[in-house]
Amino acid sequence: MKLKLTLVFTLLATLAYAQVKLQGVVKDSIGAPLELANVMAINQETNAMESYGITNEKGKYVLSLSKNAKYKLQVSYIGMKTFEEIIETTSDNIDKDITMITDNTLDTVELTYEMPVTIKGDTLIYNADSFKNGTERKLEDVLEKLPGVEVNDDGQIEVEGQRVSKIMVDGKDFFDGDTKLATKNIPSNAVDKVQVLKNYAEVGQLSGVTNNQDNYAINIKLKEGKKNFWFGNVTVGGGSSTENELYIAQPKLFYYSPKYSINIIGDLNNTGEPALNRRDLQGFGGGFRSQIAIAVQV
Repeated sequence: MKLKLTLVFTLLATLAYAQVKLQGVVKDSIGAPLELANVMAINQETNAMESYGITNEKGKYVLSLSKNAKYKLQVSYIGMKTFEEIIETTSDNIDKDITMITDNTLDTVELTYEMPVTIKGDTLIYNADSFKNGTERKLEDVLEKLPGVEVNDDGQIEVEGQRVSKIMVDGKDFFDGDTKLATKNIPSNAVDKVQVLKNYAEVGQLSGVTNNQDNYAINIKLKEGKKNFWFGNVTVGGGSSTENELYIAQPKLFYYSPKYSINIIGDLNNTGEPALNRRDLQGFGGGFRSQIAIAVQV
């Protein structure tokens, strides 16, 4: 009897968290399938994009949605009018084909629209502004809104379940490729594009000899006018002991620019606290043209 109850409760729990599929084909007015159309579902209660997909060569898309919810289905394709429709999910899967209509205004209006996601070979490119809503502060806030991308508390990034081994900015290692330093500190308003590089190989590595199938890297393209920035933190404290007053001031500042990167790690204290830990020392490795470290201990 206990076994039967356990099975029933497990089944009910599985059903409670089940999702429904929204699937179909995106085509043009004459019925030809449209490959690489962007399909997104925006939850009308939270106003968040809950699911995202790109049509395959047959124009097919599949989205996973929560049941008993209301969404705005939005489909975009260059040269076509954006398709929008409100849909409500139940406990059943939904089949929905979509016909796109040519945008006749393109002859007289300059085209400035950018697709949210594009694919070029092994590179997946996200247009960051398509996913921002103004609440983001750092790069990690942007990455967490990209479909298929996850960031944990340690700043480690995963794309489609694969761990990202390196992060670059405009094609160069960002402070030795440190993903945590990048996700926690690069300002969100500086991010233009997020390029996910699948099958990534270091310069000089023979791709035909080494298997890079599971090696992912991310390259952040910065906006013009946002390519130079400072970040970091300053630790300040004071107190007293039986012998004298205690003080500590430890700035850890970083400067990034396209030409060089600078580390400034300072220390002024009489507590015996070391200025540089092992992580700081490792950070002074290769990967950038110019670095400065300042450490003064009293």
